[in-house]
Amino acid sequence: MPRDTPYLQVADALRARLRAGEWKVGDKLPSRARFAEEYGVGQSVAQRAVERLIAEGILEGRAGSGTYVRRARERRRMLRSRLRELRGDSPFRAHMRDQGAAGVWECDSTARVPATEDIAGRLAIEPGDLCVMTDYEFLADGQPVQLARSWEPMAITDGTPVLLPEMGPKGKIGVVERMRSIDVHIVTAIEVPRPARATREHANLLGIPLGDLVTRLERTYFDAEGRPVETADIVVPDSRWEIAYEIEVDGSRF
Repeated sequence: MPRDTPYLQVADALRARLRAGEWKVGDKLPSRARFAEEYGVGQSVAQRAVERLIAEGILEGRAGSGTYVRRARERRRMLRSRLRELRGDSPFRAHMRDQGAAGVWECDSTARVPATEDIAGRLAIEPGDLCVMTDYEFLADGQPVQLARSWEPMAITDGTPVLLPEMGPKGKIGVVERMRSIDVHIVTAIEVPRPARATREHANLLGIPLGDLVTRLERTYFDAEGRPVETADIVVPDSRWEIAYEIEVDGSRF
C-alpha cells in the first residue's frame, strides 16, 4: 500500500464528519493527539491529515490557538480582457473599480537582473541578458488580491523614462500605455493559466493557508512585430477568485 494511504484515509474520515455537521464553522477541532488515538495512527499521520484539509480550504490553523473550521469566503470573478487593455487605464484598477473597490498596488523594481534560461526563452533573449524585474502586491480596499513578478528586457527600455515600470511620469498606467509612450506598440498577449499550491511567501502575502490552491498565470506581451516585450507570473488565490476570459468576437466576419 502507498505510504500516504493512512493519512488520506484519516483526511477522508474527518472530511465526512465535517460535512455531516459534527463541527460547525468557527468551531475548534480536537487535538491531533485525539485524532491519532481515535483512528489508531501516529500523531504525524493525524498531522498530515489535518494539513491536507487546511490545504483544501476546509480548515484553518491559527498560530498558538489550534485548528478551526474555516468560514467559506465569497468567491468573485476576475475578468481577463483584451478590451480592458485598450481603455487607457490599469486593467487591475479598472476591474477593481467595477467590483466597487479601490485597486492599488505596491511594487519593488530591480534593474540589471540577468535573465534565467526560462525567462530568456519567454522573452526571446539570451540567458544572462539584463532585465528589469518588478515584484507586485495588488490590493483592493487594503486586502490582498494577487501577486505578480514581471520581467522586461533592458534592451527595450534602457535610457527611456519608463525603465522602472512604476516610477516617473508614466508610472502606474499599465504595461500597454507605458510601452506605447516609447513607440513600442503591444498588440497581442498570451496567457497560460496553471493550477498551483501556495508557497510560504504566497501564503504570507495573500493571507491564505500554506498549500492553498492558487492559479498561476504566465502572461507575455508581444509588439506588432511579434517580439516579446514583457512577461510576468501572476498568482491569484483560487478560494477568492475564479478566472474568466472575455473574448472579442467580430460578428461581421461570420
